[in-house]
Amino acid sequence: MTLADELETLEVKVPQAPGFAATALRIPQGTVTYTPPVRNRVGLEGASPTTVRHRGYKLRAELRPHGRETQRKPQLTMTTAGTRQLPAYDELPKFKDFSGCAWEVWGKDDQLGTINLLTDDVVKEASKEIKTGKAICLNWPIQFPSRPAFGRIPPTHEVIFKTGRGAVHDDILHINTQSGTQWDGLKHFGLLEHGVFYQKRENFTPASFFQTGQIKISNPTDVDPELIKFGIHNWAQHGICGRGVLLDMVKYYCDANGGRLPYDPMTTHAIPAADLVACAKQEGITFRTGDILLIRAGFMQRFYSTTQEERDSIADKPETFAGIEQSEDMKRLLWDNHFAAVASDQPALERWPPPGPHLHQTILGLWGMPIGEFFDLEALSKQCEETGRYTFFFSSWPLNVLGGVASPPNAAAYF
Repeated sequence: MTLADELETLEVKVPQAPGFAATALRIPQGTVTYTPPVRNRVGLEGASPTTVRHRGYKLRAELRPHGRETQRKPQLTMTTAGTRQLPAYDELPKFKDFSGCAWEVWGKDDQLGTINLLTDDVVKEASKEIKTGKAICLNWPIQFPSRPAFGRIPPTHEVIFKTGRGAVHDDILHINTQSGTQWDGLKHFGLLEHGVFYQKRENFTPASFFQTGQIKISNPTDVDPELIKFGIHNWAQHGICGRGVLLDMVKYYCDANGGRLPYDPMTTHAIPAADLVACAKQEGITFRTGDILLIRAGFMQRFYSTTQEERDSIADKPETFAGIEQSEDMKRLLWDNHFAAVASDQPALERWPPPGPHLHQTILGLWGMPIGEFFDLEALSKQCEETGRYTFFFSSWPLNVLGGVASPPNAAAYF
């Protein structure tokens, strides 16, 4: 008799954590699976009928054969380190010299990464953040910066008068999708020294897997799934919507330093994980699984306050920016709180240049977590300070470019 044959009813006891609750469900004969709110399937398999294991989870079950009465309900208790359904950072396997590899957490064919955390229930709960209906744009005008960093082409905008039409215009935009406000997609940054991108697949995902140059797709009914694999369209078609959380590090540091920011956002400076936690505590925030984390490091404020000459200089000199530190503590903070995405007003999110391995390699290459950069958080920070609310409903719909590498976010916060 198999485990599926013996189990008639099982009661799932989920450890206490925000957004999770105990669940009871009927198990049909056949394959036994449990699908928790975060869409990662935990299959039941093992050598004995009373103990099963799956990817480091230990599951204990009391079994009641069909038709046999017992004094106690059959129970399945899922036990993980701490109180999480997903594995903790320190429980994730290594990939060569990298700790914290989350490949296959959502299955070997996954192309969403941590966007899997933005389930219907998570989005529905996040919608309760909308109290007044006030909306705030989080996108910098697409013309800025007029001279981008990292050797990217400047944006151009051409307005065309349609001759002979009387009163009709078209316009043409020519941009690098990462020159201004952006989401970095899964094809943007992999593990540099190993030449691989997100997901293991059969033989990993080498850089050579992706076609480069002009990508032409003519027939919408006959699109090669391998050609567009891991493209930004996956996030565009799902949406990046949920509860947004602003950590206003500028306010946090200025409040503690007599109104002065103790670093120049246009120079290399590390923001430690401990300061992010302290800022969240000061703002009264308790993180929830699936939160979209926004970090105001001060770059946008600095950019507006300086000369045009210095603004343009970011295209002419080696890039130096303040940003989050590249540390194991930072990785634990970002993964163990199970953020769906992380973004900043800074051009690279992390301290630049990094003193060692880029944090992009872990966040994008190992986790599949969207990285947002150049987000305009100035109006948002004012709204948060005025209302005392640092959480809100966040909405972002990237460009639906099949196989795209990155995209402007089309993001907004709603209060």
